[in-house]
Amino acid sequence: MNEQGLLIVFSGPSGVGKDTLLKRLMEKYPEIRLSISATTRSPRSGEEHGKDYFFMTREEFQELLNRDKMLEHAEYCGNYYGTPSEPIEKWLSHGHDVILEIEVQGGAQVLKKRPECVSIFILPPSIAALENRLRSRGTEDEATIQKRLNAAKEEIEKVYQYGYAVVNDNLDEAADEIAAILRAEKRRSQRNKEQIERMLRNA
Repeated sequence: MNEQGLLIVFSGPSGVGKDTLLKRLMEKYPEIRLSISATTRSPRSGEEHGKDYFFMTREEFQELLNRDKMLEHAEYCGNYYGTPSEPIEKWLSHGHDVILEIEVQGGAQVLKKRPECVSIFILPPSIAALENRLRSRGTEDEATIQKRLNAAKEEIEKVYQYGYAVVNDNLDEAADEIAAILRAEKRRSQRNKEQIERMLRNA
């Protein structure tokens, strides 16, 4: 019944397995689209414009901000990062669900601009499990791990700003839970108001 795709805000602390979960979700449901962020930083080796990021000059980025064509943005280490709205609107209008994998600060901006979006926060089974995942990477020193854990606790406190919380303990189960959330959201009567009214007009 629903023709418009869902805009999905997808957040969670570092180490919770967001990327792996998204990969599994999109394997199961290839019609879902993943938003591409824009940045003013230079491309790194192997990165491609339009695939990894939309690489822009500061002037191009600022122009999109001036025209209110960014769903959210932030400045980090002297560079802008943000989510251009036009590609997302195009996907949504073609019936694709679009996931924005963003930090809680960006998520708050999108929730304010687009309160109808579906917001999902990914939780670890426990803080101890999150710590084990961070340590198992073997890529960071103790100070960095503690910094990430402290940041994770602060982010988890923001979970109540989100409509749904999904615990990423088992990848397949978590992916199926997210898919169930999206199916239920598509059946909300307000999301199908236009089609229902059209049905009544033609009765």
